Amino acid sequence: MEQERRRSPRYPFYAEAQITEIETDVRVTARTSELSRYGCYMDMMNPFPDGTTVKIELHYNEQVVSANGKVIYSQPNVGMGVAFVETIAGADVILNGWLRDLGDASALSS
Repeated sequence: MEQERRRSPRYPFYAEAQITEIETDVRVTARTSELSRYGCYMDMMNPFPDGTTVKIELHYNEQVVSANGKVIYSQPNVGMGVAFVETIAGADVILNGWLRDLGDASALSS
C-alpha cells in the first residue's frame, strides 16, 4: 500500500469557486470537490494548464476565502489541483474554521 505523502488531510468539500487566470484575466466558475490547508481540487471541463497562476475565491456558507494559487496538475475534461501560494485578507481564519469543521465531521463519521 502506498504511503500518504500529503502535508495535511484532504476533505470532501463542495463550494462555488471563481477562478481568474492572472496573466490574461480570464475568469471562470467551477466547483470544488476537495479541500486541504494547502490547496483544493476544482471540478471543471476546461482546466488551466499546469503552472498557471490563478486567483481563487471560494464561496461557502456566506463566507469567502480568497487566495493566489498555482495549478499543480490538470486533467482535461475533469478538473485541476490548485496549490494555495498566499491567502488574502484574513482568509486563513475562515479556511481554518472550515477545515476544523470538516475534520470534526470526519471524526464523527468514523
